[in-house]
Amino acid sequence: MNSSSDFIIIPANESHVEYAEQICNEMFESAKARGTGIARRKPEYVANKMIEGKSVIALHKDGTWAGFCYIETWSHGNYVANSGLIVNPEFRKFGLAKAIKHRIFKLSREKYPTAKVFGLTTGLAVMKINSDLGYEPVPYSELTQDEEFWKGCTSCVNFEILQSKDRKNCLCTAMLWDPAEKEKELRRKIEERAKAKERLKTMQKKASLLKRLVWKLRGNKGFSFFI
Repeated sequence: MNSSSDFIIIPANESHVEYAEQICNEMFESAKARGTGIARRKPEYVANKMIEGKSVIALHKDGTWAGFCYIETWSHGNYVANSGLIVNPEFRKFGLAKAIKHRIFKLSREKYPTAKVFGLTTGLAVMKINSDLGYEPVPYSELTQDEEFWKGCTSCVNFEILQSKDRKNCLCTAMLWDPAEKEKELRRKIEERAKAKERLKTMQKKASLLKRLVWKLRGNKGFSFFI
């Protein structure tokens, strides 16, 4: 029986190009099984992502392909999407999707530290993973407005809904990780901790002064007094 320790999850490179066709076929079959439409990627496209160092691959210890995800950039690198998340059906239920998503998110942050990382999904499992990573639901207006990105929705079975909503809403949930907002949030937390420490010091100082005052008033006549 397999366990999570039987897999390695690493940034893909040119040595993994041999898996590109298998990955593309599984992406297509998975989308068809879910009843959703996605732009079918060619093996050459996936292979190029591997060569560019913009993807993550999971492999079983015996060398079998287990999972994959790649990075796409939009609006001159200001927006990043982690796309094409797929797990080999043979190795599902081992937590690989979550592990791959965490690794591709880390790679995205390393390569594009100032970019906003976003995603569109109807999958509850992916939403939960995104939420764990710190993504937050946002209106579509917060996403990239790059026309090339939205062209990818034309093959989706829900594309007419997106069009009817003037690209402001659809069945997918938009989620975003904004580094600027996360930095503000971190600063707020640091400031709150600093204020809490100051309040604690003030309380301790007041307690110490009160204790000394009580001892002074009672003359310290051989009895204990606790505060």
